[in-house]
Amino acid sequence: MTEQAFNLTFELADEAQSLQLAQCFALQRPISQTNHTSLVVFLKGDLGAGKTTFSRGFIQALGHTGKVKSPTYTLIEPYQLENLTITHMDLYRLSDPEELDYLGVDELVQHSDICLIEWPERGANMLPVPTITISIKHRASGRELHAQSHCEIGQRWLQAVQSHFSS
Repeated sequence: MTEQAFNLTFELADEAQSLQLAQCFALQRPISQTNHTSLVVFLKGDLGAGKTTFSRGFIQALGHTGKVKSPTYTLIEPYQLENLTITHMDLYRLSDPEELDYLGVDELVQHSDICLIEWPERGANMLPVPTITISIKHRASGRELHAQSHCEIGQRWLQAVQSHFSS
């Protein structure tokens, strides 16, 4: 995998705009090729920055009609949609990265089309290389979302988002 770093930054005025951007990310995602490769999205940011809000907008844009709850206590929330499996993880309460082995995270990632992973830094070197990393920061007014690709697929994904999202 050749590393293709491509960066985008968005200024988001409110939650509605954050949800719109998350929907854009979902709808512009690369469609799986013949060799099943999961899209892995790392979501970074302080408590309350909007990682779960982003995940909710993303998952609902792909067809989930129920609640999207934070997997803070369960660590993992799977979503089986019509033709898509999404795994939403929140590693905030992880006490040791090796716990990921016991949770079967490798297998979960392997059998998911998309993995949204909040607090990936708690998983240290036990997680796969992400397709993209999204960092969300509080600003005096709203949020700043920075996205970075880590591979060619991620670069194409961010370019598609850039051409379809207007803030």
